[in-house]
Amino acid sequence: MLASKGILLSNMSQSKIRNFAIIAHIDHGKSTLADRFLEFTKTISKDKLREQFLDQNPISRERGITIKLAPVRMSYSIDGEKYLLNLIDTPGHMDFSYEVSRTLAACEGAILLVDATQGVQAQTMAHLRAARKEKLTIIPAINKIDLPTANVEKTLDTLENLLGFKREEVFLVSAKNGQNIEALLNTVVKKIPSPKGKEQKILRALIFDAAYDEHRGVIAFVRIFDGKIKKGDKIKLLGNNIKADIGELGYFSPFLVPKKELLTGEIGYIVTGIKDIKLCRVGDTVTALDIKKPNLNVKIEPLPGYKTPQPMVFFGVYPKNQNELIHLKEALNKLSLNDASLSISTEYSAFLGTGFRVGFLGLLHADIVRERLKQEANADPILTMPRVLYEKEEDGTIKEPYMRLTIYAPSTYVGNIMTACQKKNGQLIDLQYHKDSAILIYDLPYSMFIRGLASEIKSVSSGFATMDYELTDYRKGDLENLEILINNKPIDVLSELFYKDEIYFVAREKTEKLKELLPRQQFRQVIQAKAMGKIIAKTEISPYRKDVIAKLYGGDRTRKDKLLDKQKKGKAKMIGHGRINLPPQALYSLIDSNLEGK
Repeated sequence: MLASKGILLSNMSQSKIRNFAIIAHIDHGKSTLADRFLEFTKTISKDKLREQFLDQNPISRERGITIKLAPVRMSYSIDGEKYLLNLIDTPGHMDFSYEVSRTLAACEGAILLVDATQGVQAQTMAHLRAARKEKLTIIPAINKIDLPTANVEKTLDTLENLLGFKREEVFLVSAKNGQNIEALLNTVVKKIPSPKGKEQKILRALIFDAAYDEHRGVIAFVRIFDGKIKKGDKIKLLGNNIKADIGELGYFSPFLVPKKELLTGEIGYIVTGIKDIKLCRVGDTVTALDIKKPNLNVKIEPLPGYKTPQPMVFFGVYPKNQNELIHLKEALNKLSLNDASLSISTEYSAFLGTGFRVGFLGLLHADIVRERLKQEANADPILTMPRVLYEKEEDGTIKEPYMRLTIYAPSTYVGNIMTACQKKNGQLIDLQYHKDSAILIYDLPYSMFIRGLASEIKSVSSGFATMDYELTDYRKGDLENLEILINNKPIDVLSELFYKDEIYFVAREKTEKLKELLPRQQFRQVIQAKAMGKIIAKTEISPYRKDVIAKLYGGDRTRKDKLLDKQKKGKAKMIGHGRINLPPQALYSLIDSNLEGK
């Protein structure tokens, strides 16, 4: 039984197609397993194969995590029968769960990969739930069995008793050295069903990702559910009602390989010529517009699951010098061409000048964009406090987003985790024990997650806890705006919403921290926190004092008093006219939550 050489170039019978994904918690070996598949099927020759081949993004490779999903077509033979395998490697981090869900919608099956040294984790269960919701065929596999710290028996027990798999259906593999890879691939062919759909129907294709090409416009990654598509066809995107002409189409090997047409069940790409990636949303349905037989009046049922990813964390992004504003704007716009989930709008700060309000899917997403700005555009902006998206009613009521947080951790840390969550207004929904591990499910405000809860849970669990969340709804919050002033000048980038029952404590904490961080000046700096129309915390930094009477020896006291009075008046004048110096490092230190991935 040998893997066939090269990629299938001719059309393959629909019954011979297998579309599948690899799903797992972050760092459990998805990309390494994909490497072995590429090597075993001879899709990429061994001399050209580099580690984590499908992770073309340099930051993805640098961090060792998958940020963008990457599809690839492989040719494989069993008993003389040739099969076309379409694999989509997926992100494991919770910030990118929407990409995972659209990947699963494009597949009939998935390999659930679990690290033998870490066992089942929070995102393992989250992705498994999503896969089962899509009614996919799941093939469980335990990876890293070659490591001396592997605990295969314990992991098997968890898969059986917690996730409901039979021990005999779980594959034991090593993605690093290729152990049992052939058996796993054979099971993909035998167990995962071929795609359904009819070629005679009107085209319906799911967009599961997109990229932007400077010369060719948006390149949509699609799965054909019904019908077929060829170069030159006119198409319509149902979600945004956008029409386009197909300039090119083909498949991933994993690089783009042009092809005459894509048939029902296939995964590939289409070059749309659309110049704005935000018009080509993940989850949208592509259909055909035939000039001879216009189907404008034909009711086309869109494929399920389409939604626009909603940014949940917002930062003010400002250049350190206003001369760099245009460069920063161009850099952000360029990034947004390949990241439709980025939300960018102009905003003004009386303290920092003109900048941008940028919305991200989560903290890791924000940190990745900041790194890309540095590496790809040589831009190093100031990021202000992270803020969540609140809803304000006409009567002034503020509603805040809530989430369902799942925490998976060794049972010895349950008490510490519960204390940390309760301090952040968390309400325990469920607690399950499984031998020496536990699953905690909390209902709590999303703002608490970005205000330090994630790092605190990692800290109190010695780094062993893993988390996954999903946004649930918006609820009324008893919130007040806390404003920071220095010498009566509001520092608008430090303004933030807090709960009334914590606002006095936070006010004292912030003013004292600013006192530690701000450089001393020739004039007095009065630091105040204002909420509910009054000053609720105050401190100050005393000025440098020059000894203006040092050269006076003896004589009339009047002369000394005049010099001291002159110095006092000069410092009072400086308070009104002196420039407030808030260094970037002081601003960074005041950000309540550390960006993940640091």
